Amino acid sequence: MPFADVVRVGGVGLRTRPMRAFLSALGIAIGIAAMVAVVGISSSSGAELDRTLSALGTNLLTVQPGNTILGEEAELPLEAESMIGRVDAVERLSAIGRVDGAKVYRSAEIPEAQTNGLVAYAARESLPGTVGATLRDGVWLNAATGGYPAVVLGADAARRLGIGAAGPDTQILVGGVRCTVVGILDPVPLAAELDSAVLLGWPAAIRWLDFDDHATTVYTRSVESRLEEVRELLPATANPAAPNEVSVSRPSDALAAKQATNQAFAGLLLGVGAVALLVGGVGVANTMVISVLERRPEIGLRRALGATREQVRVQFLAESLLLSALGGAGGVLSGVVVTVGYAAYEQWPWVIPEWALAGGLAATLLIGGVAGLYPAVRAARLSPTAALQSP
Repeated sequence: MPFADVVRVGGVGLRTRPMRAFLSALGIAIGIAAMVAVVGISSSSGAELDRTLSALGTNLLTVQPGNTILGEEAELPLEAESMIGRVDAVERLSAIGRVDGAKVYRSAEIPEAQTNGLVAYAARESLPGTVGATLRDGVWLNAATGGYPAVVLGADAARRLGIGAAGPDTQILVGGVRCTVVGILDPVPLAAELDSAVLLGWPAAIRWLDFDDHATTVYTRSVESRLEEVRELLPATANPAAPNEVSVSRPSDALAAKQATNQAFAGLLLGVGAVALLVGGVGVANTMVISVLERRPEIGLRRALGATREQVRVQFLAESLLLSALGGAGGVLSGVVVTVGYAAYEQWPWVIPEWALAGGLAATLLIGGVAGLYPAVRAARLSPTAALQSP
């Protein structure tokens, strides 16, 4: 065994060439694993978003008051709901109205300043079906409970108040009125404002909390094919006198924007993976250059026995490609395992685009070829006499 092929560490001999080859392949594997995992996790996240939107529907539009020309907060007319309901393409409609001045407390012993940022709303009975809300516990407001001081809590509202279950013995204070908690909602992706809301029946809010009967958010479900048409009609329909004071939004657009942000972040991570891949390629090049220096007697012997320069070039280039391919295959496998494991943890459908797998392997072969080209040419240029005379 040549001396240059061994290094002593604590009395233990380690082969430097296999160790360098392993580290180079590991660098490529890490880079490819990072790239495949980032693409796979991003694609899986997108698939989960598509599944969520398909379940909730993307045809939900919200109508809210905007601002007047003087910059003051506008108000929807009392007739806004009924007028919106007359639009032909609107299939379902509901609304909530903010109850101003109605602070929410767990009990009368809570300091006045500790409102937990909760907001009281009057709510229509049709709200859950329109926004896709589901109950974690209890029941929704109905014709019977909607006229009495009974409330349904949003998911965050229940957590902030320390309430885990609804029941006749569970009560809170809303605007100084003791109300019974009859239900708790699950998080509502397309109406996030409901998560921190305390919802009363519309008649109860008017009777017990002096609610002014004005809707502050109107939710509509429309025919999907006519959604943009309805979106353009809603401002003038909700407030014919001042359509510029009406704001119309599509909640699913916010989720799509969030996904776009995630994709941008994924691009950054891809860049990190590319850097790791480049470092692995430099490692392969370094390994092959040192291999040429260490194996000059072997190269000289092969040349003396009749090996051509082309054959020597092919040998070293093939070694470089093989080293890169092994690292790439390990990286692709590791990236797939990470993606599947993370998707399973998040309960997402796992998706790995075929181009990511093929691109990962192609990138490793390209880097291996580039990294091995110079060492291969250098090895082929060694003359048999000079190579045999090398120590």
